[in-house]
Amino acid sequence: MIAALIARKLKHEARLKSSGIAEIDKMEGVQFEQYLGHLFRSQGYKAEVTQATGDYGADLVLSKDGKRIVVQAKRYSKNVGLKAVQEVRGAVAHYRASAAWVVTNRDYTEQAYKLAKSNNVRLISRDELIEMLLQMKEKVLASKKTVNAETSV
Repeated sequence: MIAALIARKLKHEARLKSSGIAEIDKMEGVQFEQYLGHLFRSQGYKAEVTQATGDYGADLVLSKDGKRIVVQAKRYSKNVGLKAVQEVRGAVAHYRASAAWVVTNRDYTEQAYKLAKSNNVRLISRDELIEMLLQMKEKVLASKKTVNAETSV
């Protein structure tokens, strides 16, 4: 039983390390926004990083399948509060978006969860971000293997 718990903890720590979340935790805000642009592009979105100041509540504007999504990016050392939800919700009309998301490397306060639910704002927290990072890295590795296999033929 103890060995299984230790093995699970080690596997979890290895996933965290391979995700790159520790590097994200050290990024500046603008660097995080640019990184998220890269991450969402790997998922098939067209991603535009907005200007650093005067962004009207959206750090990124995503487009895919005719839909526009505004994203507020929060690279924090603590949980994100309701202000981020208010900001991104306000950006929906300005950018003519159909959805609003907040992405963070942490979690959210209870108030933020409540406001997001009542305003149809998607909250992407640390755990989901880590999964997205791991999926992006798997795609990169798979494409490198494909390229290597084609060049060695």
